Amino acid sequence: MESFDIIIIGSGGGTKIARPAADLGFKVAMIEKEAMGGTCLNRGCIPSKMVIHPADQIHHIKHSPKINIDADLNPQIRFKEMIERVTGTVDNISEGLAPPYEAHPDIELIFGEATFSGNHSISVNGRELSAERIFIAVGTRPQIPNIPGLEGTPYMTNREALRNTELPPRMIVIGAGYIGCELGHAYSSAGTDVHFIVRSELIRREDREIKAEFKKVFSENNTLHEGYDVEQVEYDGSVFSVQIRNKDGAFQTLEAEALLVATGIVPNTDFLGLENTDIQLDDHGFIPVDGQLQSSVPGVYAMGDCNGNYFFRHTVNWEGEFLMRVLFEDPSDETIDYGAVPHAVFTYPQVAGVGKTEDELIADGADYVRGFCRYENTAMGMARQADHGFVKILIGRKDKTILGAHIIGDEASNMLHMIVALMYKNGTLDDLLNMIYIHPALPEAVRDAARDARDQLKIA
Repeated sequence: MESFDIIIIGSGGGTKIARPAADLGFKVAMIEKEAMGGTCLNRGCIPSKMVIHPADQIHHIKHSPKINIDADLNPQIRFKEMIERVTGTVDNISEGLAPPYEAHPDIELIFGEATFSGNHSISVNGRELSAERIFIAVGTRPQIPNIPGLEGTPYMTNREALRNTELPPRMIVIGAGYIGCELGHAYSSAGTDVHFIVRSELIRREDREIKAEFKKVFSENNTLHEGYDVEQVEYDGSVFSVQIRNKDGAFQTLEAEALLVATGIVPNTDFLGLENTDIQLDDHGFIPVDGQLQSSVPGVYAMGDCNGNYFFRHTVNWEGEFLMRVLFEDPSDETIDYGAVPHAVFTYPQVAGVGKTEDELIADGADYVRGFCRYENTAMGMARQADHGFVKILIGRKDKTILGAHIIGDEASNMLHMIVALMYKNGTLDDLLNMIYIHPALPEAVRDAARDARDQLKIA
């Protein structure tokens, strides 16, 4: 048995602990079974945004006549070159991550599949390792639905879609969450005829008004088949045939050269040999954790997607920094406070949100007001000839606290941050109002939504 102070399984979010802990003198083993950098770098956040950015530019070019620009309205993405550029970039970054770890005197980087042989022991590549503290950061993978005929066909998940160099004429997307909508937008803008099979709603976890606006704009560039379940998939060697059925029992068959499955995620905990430990899982395979992200086994922690708290790279970064502080740098019994966790959907139109949705506030019986401003009613919105987009702010009636904010439209993910910052500082509506906003700039939509909320409070 080889002894370490710390064992980390997974080199995505786990990197937030490995080198900082080793720099403090702890002996660290980091185990990775694939490429360094985890989902975000290799098959998630970074390559997807590198593909989506050109798609956004194509969209803006196609809509340039509304701002009096004569342009080639049939711009083409050099799709193969783009994918090769994206793949080459992330691969180079991933390959560059290992040498600093391998050169560190207190880190042993091990490529292999880790399985627990006991509560604090790990088997990997025929070796037995042990540590007082073990951090599980194994992430998730695409959930593959049990659809007759799907298994064995060359369908894509986000992993394959981001490395596929052949632009298909047609593509069917099963799923309508953020992964499906982001990648579907990228392919659609590149020239693929994309059809979405939407079982319930597009981006269904978003605020009600966001979903309505998103559907209106998104459906202008993509075909939606709403209220359908997938009954069967067939593949003849070149074309997928997907049979779908709606709630009334009516059947329809869609055909396409490509099929993207984006129906959710499952944690990668089923490969860890947790049956050899006392680590408990919930009904979905995630590892429940306490306020210090500790599992049911003392000294074993779960961070990132696999603990089921949040599914963002920015939250696992937050968790890693928290764990470094409370376990190693300044040990304490402090529990994690995520605060106002923001998120964004990088499709067209872009969506960003933080805090409660209006449906959640209604369900909670909250006393609140809704401040609202459409992009088109601001100076910069007029400059851009905006025909969609808005800012929505939800304010507590009694103390004017910011309960939630939801933005759809250009730069939504950037505009949200001013509200996120105030929420972290327990800011109020008054704080949103008591500042000078650059004129003319899109954040004036935030100001005007705040003014609308102020006016709503006066009415009561």
